[in-house]
Amino acid sequence: MPEYRRSREPGATYFFTVVTQKRRPIFKDALARRLLRNAFKQTRHRMPFELWAIVLLPDHLHCIWMLPKDDSNFSARWSMLKRKFSQTWSEATGSLTPLSQSQEKHRELGVWQRRFWEHQIRSESELFIYRDYIHLNPVKRGHVSDPSDWQWSSVHRHIRLGWLAPNWTGDSSISIDARADI
Repeated sequence: MPEYRRSREPGATYFFTVVTQKRRPIFKDALARRLLRNAFKQTRHRMPFELWAIVLLPDHLHCIWMLPKDDSNFSARWSMLKRKFSQTWSEATGSLTPLSQSQEKHRELGVWQRRFWEHQIRSESELFIYRDYIHLNPVKRGHVSDPSDWQWSSVHRHIRLGWLAPNWTGDSSISIDARADI
């Protein structure tokens, strides 16, 4: 099996895509959204990072994290966040999918896909490209026709802070590597 290498630079900014196991639409559920928010809060309390942009869709999420100057360990953060959510979701709902031997071996609960996709953002223009991608994703997926109509998105915060125009409709031209399948 080829060795997968991740970029690890202290203080860097990263774009992530994280997907539920078998793309189950668990985030349609208000309880799941609340438990995920709590998992983010607990993880950020223990291992700080800035959550600069995020969108939560029924079966996946995209986000941009800015790590502390002296820290590059986003994998530990995702592990903690996914574990905290999985445990509380499973306890609250009893929703466990049948696990494979591999999932049992890795002490997974069958809530998330094992891996996540990450990309280190290396410039301000790239940061805005990925931010726009995040905010446009509900439109791309056919959930809404305007990014600000999607409730579970940081687009509202970015408009409130003046980082996007109030009438921003996602007309930014974006070009993200199609191989990423994000």
